[in-house]
Amino acid sequence: MSTENEGNAVPAAPSVPPVPDAAPEGTPASAPRGAAPEPTPHQQAPGEPAPREPVAPAADQTADQTGRFPESAPQYPSSQPQSQPQHGPAPEHATAAPPRAADAGWPPPPPEYPSYGSYGGAGDEGVGNGGPPAWGAPVQGHEPRPPRKRASGLITAVLAAALIAGGVGGGVGYWAAESNDDGSIGSTTVSAADAPKEVKRDAGTVASVAAKSLPSVVTIEAQGGNGEGGTGTGFVYDREGHILTNNHVVASAANGGDLTATFSNGKKYNAEVVGRAEGYDVAVVKLKEAPPGLTPLPLANSEQVAVGDSTIAIGAPFGLSNTVTTGIISAKNRPVASGDGSGASNSYMSALQTDASINPGNSGGPLLDSRGAVIGINSAIQSAGSGGMGQSQAGSIGLGFAIPINQAKNVADQLIKTGKPVYPVIGATVTMAEGGEGATISAQGEGGSPAVVPNGPAAKAGLKAGDVITKFNGTPIDSGPTLIGQIWTHRPGDKVTLTYKRDGKESTAQVTLGERQGES
Repeated sequence: MSTENEGNAVPAAPSVPPVPDAAPEGTPASAPRGAAPEPTPHQQAPGEPAPREPVAPAADQTADQTGRFPESAPQYPSSQPQSQPQHGPAPEHATAAPPRAADAGWPPPPPEYPSYGSYGGAGDEGVGNGGPPAWGAPVQGHEPRPPRKRASGLITAVLAAALIAGGVGGGVGYWAAESNDDGSIGSTTVSAADAPKEVKRDAGTVASVAAKSLPSVVTIEAQGGNGEGGTGTGFVYDREGHILTNNHVVASAANGGDLTATFSNGKKYNAEVVGRAEGYDVAVVKLKEAPPGLTPLPLANSEQVAVGDSTIAIGAPFGLSNTVTTGIISAKNRPVASGDGSGASNSYMSALQTDASINPGNSGGPLLDSRGAVIGINSAIQSAGSGGMGQSQAGSIGLGFAIPINQAKNVADQLIKTGKPVYPVIGATVTMAEGGEGATISAQGEGGSPAVVPNGPAAKAGLKAGDVITKFNGTPIDSGPTLIGQIWTHRPGDKVTLTYKRDGKESTAQVTLGERQGES
């Protein structure tokens, strides 16, 4: 049963209007107009409705030509419309009380032509009466109205209350409409048992993609022998139990540490590092006892991603496993250099930028498109600064970066095959200063070696120390890290076009990328 109407009971209308004991002070006595005698109490015929009590107009109100007063009178309190006087039939033994001296001027006389004093519909002066009828007397030639049903007063009161209660939801009005014929109240709610047993989400919605993808995402906990460790994310790469993640997620446990992967159903498995590539910030781990029925996440073609495409990120931000956030692709080919601050394990990527919320712990998790296919590995964020509000780690400000899955797949396949990364190179050392007019080939290489490797790809293309590379396959290059990020989106043996400046003159060169195995 609905409880919407508790406290909304409508008070019963009074059967007899109240009569004041004395006229208010200062009320002048008045007599009927002309020679009309003072009206006598009217004896009500059986079945005849009691006459309504007249309402005196305000002092500044006058009747119009029809004898009706302006609609502003009478006035009733809007908060209690159900309290308008409603008169029932007078008792049969009732007799008229003689007027008291104090009542000589009270109540005031009725208006000369009350609109409700006659039942005539042809005019405002009665029907063939030659004048107005006596106050309260039945009109000649008209049958009395049939008696009212008591229910009508209740309905009127409920409807009025519904109008007033409309601002709080119209619950009273609905209660009146749903009442049964026998006076009982029908329920306005539906039991949870009557709800559908299973709520289905449309294909392509975030909820649908999340439900399908979460069982293939794991929370990774890495613990090194020196006590260092942390939490990150990974996802199922194949049915053999390989998990794809970031290098910096598992680096602390790469040499004799403990590594576990926990699925969304709570089941935890021990894992081991198969291979990792610091420069790419990609790593592959394998479950030691992979359960049957693993479902790898499908991989998309990250080259086909467009700015504005929807994105869905899944991870464990600040240790909160199985967290799903959404956003869009904000930019493509964003040059990003990230590392631990020591410079020993810096990584470079031509990243997918997204505004999906990514925080510490999301690293290594999948960045999905609207179909649920992986387009990147969440790897880095740009932060406004660490700390603040008691936080020791910086959080998302809507600038997240993911390694394109095409690049990550190439690296993962190589790590699974050989355990070592392979990097494409041009065979030249460039300065790592950021934000310039290009990537400048250094005067000399590391340890005093030549900046341009003899007989290497750059040397064969005619490049020399001091040349400033400004474009890579038509993409503008503003620094050494940007150039490295572009190079690492390719494979060894790929042919690329470099645009460079020498002594103020711009030239182009075709370069076949070489390779470097392992970290060096």
